[in-house]
Formats: sequence, C-alpha cells, structure tokens
Amino acid sequence: MKILVVAATLPEIGPVYDHFGLSHEQFQSTAGFDLLITGVGMTATAYALGKQLTTPYQLVLNLGIAGSFDHSIPLGSVVNITSDTFSELGAENKNEFLPIDQLGFGKSNYCITPSLLPLTQNLRIVSGITVNTVHGNTETIQSVLTRLQPVTESMEGAAVFYSCEQASVPCLQVRSISNYVEERNKETWKIGLAIKNLNDWAIDFLTNT
Repeated sequence: MKILVVAATLPEIGPVYDHFGLSHEQFQSTAGFDLLITGVGMTATAYALGKQLTTPYQLVLNLGIAGSFDHSIPLGSVVNITSDTFSELGAENKNEFLPIDQLGFGKSNYCITPSLLPLTQNLRIVSGITVNTVHGNTETIQSVLTRLQPVTESMEGAAVFYSCEQASVPCLQVRSISNYVEERNKETWKIGLAIKNLNDWAIDFLTNT
C-alpha cells in the first residue's frame, strides 16, 4: 500500500525523516510511502495536495500538532480526528452564523471512511475544526464550542479531507495535542512532547502497515 504522508511543516515530522534516513526536503519518496510538506493553512495545503494527488495513492495520512478544547486530554496525547469542519466557512446574519451547507454552496464537514478505523484502533477518536485564525479569545472560544462542540483545532485538517474526497483517496488525520485552546500562553505549550509522541506513533505505523 503506497501512502502519502502530509504535514504542514517539516519540524512536525522531522523525526520521521531522520528515522528513515531521508533528507529534509519538501517532498521525499520511498518504496512504501512519500512525504509531502504543504505549508501552513488551508490554501497551501489544498494547492499542494491538488498537485500531488495526480499520483495514485492508496491512503493519505495527515500528521501534525493541534490545540485541544478539552482540558481533560493530556498534552502530548495522539488522537485520531475522524470528523473535521471548516468552522469559518459561511456567512454572518447579525448574531447568527450560517454555514456554507445552509447557504447551499457546498459542505463544511468531512469524515473518514469507517473502514479505516482499525488502522488507528488504539487512538482516541475526536472531532476537530479547521481555522484560519487560531482561537485565543474566551468569547470566540465559547462561541465555537457552543456551535460545533469541537475537541481539536488545526489550520489544515479539513482541507486535507476535502482534497482527498475530491480525488477519491482514503484519508486519516492523526495529530498530537501541543496546547489547550485558551488565551494565548506559549509558556504552557508542550510542542516538543507532542512532536515526539506523534512521530513515535507515525514511525511505528509506517513500519508495520
């Protein structure tokens, strides 16, 4: 099974490169899997995947770090995001948010194919949102929690799901929690721990799948 591993930034999956003896470049190819660094955000991700998915793959694995709205999840935890939503895609109607689905212009939520769940059976299943602006304000955090009840947020996840759906390629999104979604306080973040745990999981997955 040829897998495309996708991440926004190289540091997020640098240990994978190192473990398999690969140079730190935006794209690397091996017999069993390819590695693609897309850049941060939905636009860069969708553009990079739109080009790369002209090559046939049996699976896309999106890796990265994420923020968690759920403070009961320990920092560094690796989770399987099986449902992801473009939380800002829509329109405002005074104090009401109208998602693109309600406007009739598309859909905002994407889910993995249930048959993929056995590949990540040891990981906690969560839902996520994909944002252009990472939350750091208590009012907007509460607003999105009330509207969507997300567990995680990233800046790329739903764009990967969207691109894979368009190309009819199965997709998994696995992320490690680096911080809680709250007022911005970098002193509490555990990015190093999140990257270590994410890459430990990814190396095992790519070695044994």
